[in-house]
Amino acid sequence: MFEKINLLIPFGNFFRNKSTQNFLFLVFIQSSTVLISIISMPLLIQSIGAEQFGLVNLALSVIIILNIWVGFGYNLSAPAEVALKQSDKKELSQLLSNILSAKLLLATLASATVLVGAYVFSLFQGYQAILLLSLLLLFSDALFPLWFFQGMEKMKLVSVATIFSKLLFLMGLVLFVHHPSQSIWVNFMLGMFGIIVNIGLLGYIRAGMGIRFYKPKFFSIWKSLKENILLFFSNLVSYISIHGGLIILSFFATAETLGMYSLAERVVMILRLLPAMIIQAVVPNASKLFQADQALFFAFLKKVYLISLGVGAILSTSCFLAAPYIIQILSRNQLGEALPYLELLSLVPFLACLNVGNVTMLLVSNLRDLLFRASWMFCTYMIVASTLLTRAYGAIGLCYGILTTELVVFLISMLLLFRYKKDLLYGLYS
Repeated sequence: MFEKINLLIPFGNFFRNKSTQNFLFLVFIQSSTVLISIISMPLLIQSIGAEQFGLVNLALSVIIILNIWVGFGYNLSAPAEVALKQSDKKELSQLLSNILSAKLLLATLASATVLVGAYVFSLFQGYQAILLLSLLLLFSDALFPLWFFQGMEKMKLVSVATIFSKLLFLMGLVLFVHHPSQSIWVNFMLGMFGIIVNIGLLGYIRAGMGIRFYKPKFFSIWKSLKENILLFFSNLVSYISIHGGLIILSFFATAETLGMYSLAERVVMILRLLPAMIIQAVVPNASKLFQADQALFFAFLKKVYLISLGVGAILSTSCFLAAPYIIQILSRNQLGEALPYLELLSLVPFLACLNVGNVTMLLVSNLRDLLFRASWMFCTYMIVASTLLTRAYGAIGLCYGILTTELVVFLISMLLLFRYKKDLLYGLYS
């Protein structure tokens, strides 16, 4: 019994625990992203203006949706696979080669689709050039081996590399972006520096870790794609539900309003990364515990869940109280109308943390079908509710649509678990 309790991360061993280290390094990575975003937002708004800032963010929203296609659920499934094969370099080499090949192929298909849409069907008018140069971000994401380092539970190097990439991007903004016409290079530079750093990480995997790059096995790639199809759709509809608001708003608002809403949304969605980071950090260890000892698994997950809710509440409260100062610092008084949007959306981080326990259980127990059902159900709600509210009340209506979606996500997950997996639900909440 003492050994089991000891595994639940007593305070003395807290920082030596692999899940804790994974989480802290993920926080380190995202903190660098937050810092660069905080520094870059006022620079961009000053140099390219609110209108172009909104269009850059709109193009980035489209690219991130396409990145869901490029990721194809590997960000959730691959770390667990790597964790189970940590000691077999041959298996790891083949797995790495297959997943990298699959993601590069998916990035190529996504880029081709955008090019056809732009030049054949004349889509993306108003930000076509920005979007086309943003396609480099798809290949940057395809080459980013974060999932590999997560599974190996060696996050230090990838954390440092990510910060270096962001610093290069910030330097590029300072040196090369000074006018609204240069807004087309913002996302391009983010992708270019990402590719350079990611190639360096792959070089370290080859030279420093002894992992080879084999010829991809297309049968294995096809099999993994089929296995990940539900995770892909779950990620896609989840992203649309969380980040699709900017695209919906683009049909009803001016570019200036898009810029004001973009500022508030970017701040809140950075904070909303917390539950995703927690899930990514604990899934490798949680998967092992779920297979070995479910009592220990639930005790571990309860502790993680309570910490998540506490930190989420602190983030939401702090964001609401500091909203006027955040807007003033980031926009330098140019986007004061963004304040009510940020105050409303500040509740998002806490609401998102409500579902940490449910999503973790669905992942470790391989209930991808239930995860997919939950995803498309709340995505449907988000699109309908946010469209109606945005059409009636503008950006404020969209904020209410986003908030209610977060609550609906939690309720749907609870109902599905209650109907199909009561043992998991009772194990966490009893």
